[in-house]
Amino acid sequence: MKNLTKEKLARGETALGLFSKMSDASLVEQAALAGFDFIIIDMEHGPASFETAQELVRAAELRGMTPIIRVSDAGHASLLRALDIGAHGVQVPQVSTRAAAEAVVRGAKFAPQGERGVCRYTRAAEYTNIEKSAHFARSNAETMVIAHIEGTEGIDNLGQILDVAGIDVIFLGPYDLSQSCGVPGQISHPSVVEKMQQAVKKAAAKGTIVGMFVEDLDAARFWSRSGVRYLAYSVDVGIYYNACRQIVENARKLFQ
Repeated sequence: MKNLTKEKLARGETALGLFSKMSDASLVEQAALAGFDFIIIDMEHGPASFETAQELVRAAELRGMTPIIRVSDAGHASLLRALDIGAHGVQVPQVSTRAAAEAVVRGAKFAPQGERGVCRYTRAAEYTNIEKSAHFARSNAETMVIAHIEGTEGIDNLGQILDVAGIDVIFLGPYDLSQSCGVPGQISHPSVVEKMQQAVKKAAAKGTIVGMFVEDLDAARFWSRSGVRYLAYSVDVGIYYNACRQIVENARKLFQ
């Protein structure tokens, strides 16, 4: 497992990815062939089972794209299963305290950094093809741990969260944050933007990479210029729907 996105971020570059809810390996391959750096397989809001997610991880790896799994919760069993099927990173929702961030790292890393459950008979260990100690060391070095900050509590506690060793990326979720700010769905509302800008500045001061969800190129441009380097551009279902709608609207005009 070579985490190409982690390497890219370490070089100071910006990584571009997307969320995936379609649960179709061919669409994952297409995203990779189009040039995306990473794909976030969404097991929080998407329908994929772990069995399906394993095939999506395999498809991403086949085409040189980094597979990240957004788990449904921060439980150690969820983190363990995502990593054992070969995900190169876990994106964990609703991290709002230092204690929660520390628990995520413990669940995602083998000893001595954490207490991830040990099993060699997994896809991540190449079904015992990798020597035990090499598997543990490689996993700890290559696995990305992404803390998804989704509310004002997480923003307020960000200074303490940033002090947790082992967190690779702080990811800001604008939709849940807008709800927490009292303006549900208004992700461009000044109060939401202000909170996110505060978070980006705090993370920059600690040297931590910031990630964010964006829905259009204007937002991608704005936040990348603000220092965000792990950019998740929209969701595959929305990209596909909007492309279909645009084709239909343009075609209808030809028929008039």
